[in-house]
Amino acid sequence: MRTVLSSVNRVLIGLVGLVLFLAGGSVLAVGLGAKPPAWWVYGDRHDVLLSDAARTRWRSDGWWWPTVLAILAVLVLLALWWLSAVLRRRRLGEVLIDTGDGESALLRGRALEDALADQTSYLDGVRATHVRLTGRRTAPEAHVSLLLEPHTDPGTTLHTLTTTALTPAQSSTGLNSLPTTIHIKAAKHRPERVN
Repeated sequence: MRTVLSSVNRVLIGLVGLVLFLAGGSVLAVGLGAKPPAWWVYGDRHDVLLSDAARTRWRSDGWWWPTVLAILAVLVLLALWWLSAVLRRRRLGEVLIDTGDGESALLRGRALEDALADQTSYLDGVRATHVRLTGRRTAPEAHVSLLLEPHTDPGTTLHTLTTTALTPAQSSTGLNSLPTTIHIKAAKHRPERVN
């Protein structure tokens, strides 16, 4: 679903960009004195997009304003749906595991997240941890957020996280790779007094 949404998103952004580029380029070309074709919206550089007669032609009809408002409402709803679909990052529901005998098993994504979070929470200097899986069920990606205690060495924590949590999770699930993004943040602490 995410790859389909990503492809649709790219196509829509490309089409909107192409239309805006062509419209802006045509206005600029006519404004600089280029001769437009006879069927084009603009006739010369002093022409306007909508004349007074064209703008006010249907204003007195009873169907005009409800139609305009309905079209604008539909466009706003489509834009909000598109924005929410782009901003939403779905959690991975399940991970497909090859059992080695020609069959496969499904592991709940939340179970793998909880296992990684439990392994990470026992590391020295880690105050809080949050793990989220995204991607496809055959190629999951882990996103790990760590809140470290003050004066904890991030390099040591990163190495320990890789060797004690991520590598065992990858090998136990039989995945070829487990791409991981790690966000490390230091916990705030009170300033120390120096005498």
